[in-house]
Amino acid sequence: MQKLLTWAAAVALGLSLGGCDAAAPPQSSTPAEDAVVETEAPDPLAGLAPGWNALEPGGDTVCSDGSPYRFFVRPADPGKLVVYFQGGGACWSGANCDPHLDPSFKQTVAPDEMTRYRGIFEFDNPENPFADYSFVVAPYCTGDVHLGDNVAAYQGPAAEAHDPHELTIHHRGIANAMAVLDWTYAHFAPSDVFVTGSSAGAIPSPYYAWLIADNYPEARIAQLGDGAGGYRRSADANISRMQQWGTMEHLAQYPEFADMPIEEFAYEDLYIAAAKRYPDIVFAEYDAAEDAVQKRFLAMAGNETTTLLDLLRANHADVRAEVGNFRTYVAGGDSHTILARPEFYTFHVNGRRVRDWVADLASYRDVEDVLCDPCAEAEVLGPTPEGGE
Repeated sequence: MQKLLTWAAAVALGLSLGGCDAAAPPQSSTPAEDAVVETEAPDPLAGLAPGWNALEPGGDTVCSDGSPYRFFVRPADPGKLVVYFQGGGACWSGANCDPHLDPSFKQTVAPDEMTRYRGIFEFDNPENPFADYSFVVAPYCTGDVHLGDNVAAYQGPAAEAHDPHELTIHHRGIANAMAVLDWTYAHFAPSDVFVTGSSAGAIPSPYYAWLIADNYPEARIAQLGDGAGGYRRSADANISRMQQWGTMEHLAQYPEFADMPIEEFAYEDLYIAAAKRYPDIVFAEYDAAEDAVQKRFLAMAGNETTTLLDLLRANHADVRAEVGNFRTYVAGGDSHTILARPEFYTFHVNGRRVRDWVADLASYRDVEDVLCDPCAEAEVLGPTPEGGE
């Protein structure tokens, strides 16, 4: 995979090419002799290679451990764009943030990040509804579900290899995401945008769909959160996470959140606020009924549950009570996420494939809510391929 110039260097190069100091030619003395010279606007994607390109924006962007942040772009049809927010856990205490122990989040962005993805990232698959779309991927390495705006100090607990110690985590997910979006706005003018994310990337996807809609007022937009719909509100856990991440201070700039107490905030409020602002956009969620990873993170936050399906239903009801432009697909089983997995093409509920439902959503067709029954196992068409994320 070709690694591009850093963003800052690319901008500097563009400025130098566009602002040369060569002497200007003398103007024609007679207006009749003037000629109109038509020039084509430069292609904003001309510097990108086919396939995945890694860009390092620099500036305020950073991963949790202070290492550089990078994001990934795949150019294809410039009029059709997928903006994808990567998942990778979360942390909000010394115990689950400490990289020396068993951290519950992804800490850095690898140069070969995109090589492990399947599902909608299989661009040679004739069934992929996004095969000809351009992709912008916002990787995740800040432990704050892309919604942090704080540098937090934690007390790491004692472990076999070290004593108790302080550690610093850069929860700068918002700065990273905004750098990705600012680059996207400068380089794409799409007519169709599909905003999505998996796991930790699913949680902020309605908020960033709202910002993307602000910047592309003429574009058609659809949104899908993949594998994060069961995190039922919990006051104690909310206060801990939101304070460490600085999320509410950021959201308070909007009237929808300005007066919201931190203990009352729930991720569903992002869906409600975005869907109210943009009633013509369909906002959507996909989940497996008993997603084992969501159950594990709920338990880490002190919210043990035997069935995720009840929490999914309660969260869905909260959103539907406020807005009408919200749809859900709940598959059977305990798998986690679907978009980057080969099962994207084989999982179904009563013959309604996930792939077909997502394709309709992205094509702005009306989609119905889909709910497994029974939900103990996933329904699979044909043999289940190996692999996936």
